[in-house]
Amino acid sequence: MHRSMAAPPPNGPTGGAFNNLIHRIKRVGFGFRRFRNYRVRALLYAGRPNWDLLATITPR
Repeated sequence: MHRSMAAPPPNGPTGGAFNNLIHRIKRVGFGFRRFRNYRVRALLYAGRPNWDLLATITPR
């Protein structure tokens, strides 16, 4: 009992959530011709957009 309390918490739930996010972004990202656009889509989906990068993208 004491050893289980002294051990650091597992990172399994965090890793699973992160992998799920990456897989969802990959599914949405099919069809992008440039990695930059794929990256912007991933950042928007993850909730941490790089607004400086978004300002440089022009739609076709």
